Amino acid sequence: MSGRHSGPVPRLASRRVRRARRLWALGLLGAALLLGILLTGVGNGHGAARPGPPAGHQPKVPPVAGDPRLDPDWDGDGKPVTFAFGGDVHFPAGSNLGDRLAHDASTALGPTVSELFSGADVSMANLESALTDGTCPDAQPKQYVFYAPAAAVRAFEGAGVTLITEANNHGEDCGRPGLVTALAVRAQTGYPILGIGHDVDDAFTPYRATVDGEKITVIAATQVIDSDLQASWTATGDQAGLASAYDVDTLVSAVEAARRVSDTVVVYLHWGTELDACPNPLQEPLARVLVAAGADIVVGTHAHVLLGGGYLGSAYVDYGLGNFAFYDNSPPENQSGSLVITATGRHIDSVTWRPAVILDDLPQPLTGSAATAAVAQWNADRHCTDVTAAPSAAIASASTESSPAPASEVVKLSVDSGSQG
Repeated sequence: MSGRHSGPVPRLASRRVRRARRLWALGLLGAALLLGILLTGVGNGHGAARPGPPAGHQPKVPPVAGDPRLDPDWDGDGKPVTFAFGGDVHFPAGSNLGDRLAHDASTALGPTVSELFSGADVSMANLESALTDGTCPDAQPKQYVFYAPAAAVRAFEGAGVTLITEANNHGEDCGRPGLVTALAVRAQTGYPILGIGHDVDDAFTPYRATVDGEKITVIAATQVIDSDLQASWTATGDQAGLASAYDVDTLVSAVEAARRVSDTVVVYLHWGTELDACPNPLQEPLARVLVAAGADIVVGTHAHVLLGGGYLGSAYVDYGLGNFAFYDNSPPENQSGSLVITATGRHIDSVTWRPAVILDDLPQPLTGSAATAAVAQWNADRHCTDVTAAPSAAIASASTESSPAPASEVVKLSVDSGSQG
């Protein structure tokens, strides 16, 4: 971004059928492992669901035949998990939100953020700024420079937000010194901040958790970096920076690695064109590549307005969550809300849009006829996207989830396309 101041759906197959498929797949897995032991004397271990480092530069390892997590019908080993996603959050000095942060960080986001995220096992938003000591030691040469003090972490914690991402076009607004501070804050607080790192592997390191027996993984990256800053802001093997979605191979590898050890894989992106309520030419191809690689949920922000969401095959994609808690209180930028998705393994059980409107920088949940109209508009926003209101046949398979992304798509998505607004 630049700095401009449903209910349940039917299952695709019955739980009994999917459970039978899973038992059959597990039988194949056990047979494959036993065969490996007999032939080599050493188990190959690919079937173990052990969290590991991101796959950024690791060689691709073929999955065990019948690996159940590569089956799009996989419904996990535990209970349903509910995710709640919000869009952009910014605490500019002199704004109501900035003043609230300075007065009492623990209550800065008020009671409405936790209300919009209520019932979620995992909640997430985008911190639309550099995270510093409250100063900006190396303001970058760009029109809008956003930064917030480390107290912003306490604000998210106070509102019950599980994790945030800084993989966006403001994550390094205060240069390398600001990034160093953000990394130190992450280390000191232990609060999960995705999308930044000491190098590319660190930047792509996902959030992992086990919730009621379900292993979930969240990966964050940005498809928006000003063209003249891409080289200096992008995390590489020997440079600190942001997780860049222009590095399609690394992003796809991270998703494929997560797919093999996770029941549910989420990708949270910074993408789109500012104030454009329809996906730009990069978003839909990237969504398709990530879903084919094994992502079950793909969501993101940047446009400061709401974009459509729906099913891409059996996965769920939302092209733009809009502003969440932000200083822009005028329409359409003040249209806000939370996207609540419940998943059991790879199956999307339900999707709910909880609409809100931003007043005095904070999202206020809508009720009654206003909420009904806002949900109807949110559904109408789907008209210019490639997603649908109901799920269809999966576009992912064991083959696509263990193979490189198509070269034609990688070239298309890796081009220097500037800041996209």
